[in-house]
Amino acid sequence: MPLSHAVAWIGHLDVHVIQFDAQQSVDQRVKHRVHFTRQHGNEVRGQHEFFGEVCEALIGIRSVLVVGHHEPQLAFRQFVSKHRPALALHIVGWETIDHPTEPEVLKLAREFFVRQGEMVATPRLP
Repeated sequence: MPLSHAVAWIGHLDVHVIQFDAQQSVDQRVKHRVHFTRQHGNEVRGQHEFFGEVCEALIGIRSVLVVGHHEPQLAFRQFVSKHRPALALHIVGWETIDHPTEPEVLKLAREFFVRQGEMVATPRLP
């Protein structure tokens, strides 16, 4: 059963996509593979191909929160609005964060969706 919420944690060289609900989570990484040519010394595989793979990983997810450093987040936002406008409708928030752990990202995302009224909070154990 696909999960309806996800957080896309964007870094400079990879994106960590975590699909989740209140009890479970499933993660996937999309890596930006950089290949340099001896002749030109430039990147052969472009950022557009990388962001396209990230968008493919987000297909079918109802609500997405994007988190990460400002620069890669901005580049992804521009790519999505220009090249994947249908996906842009499913991105419900953008949060700039610096060097979180995976549990911190998941906690932030769950709290975000609880505040948005899209997810029920899990009861706290005494």
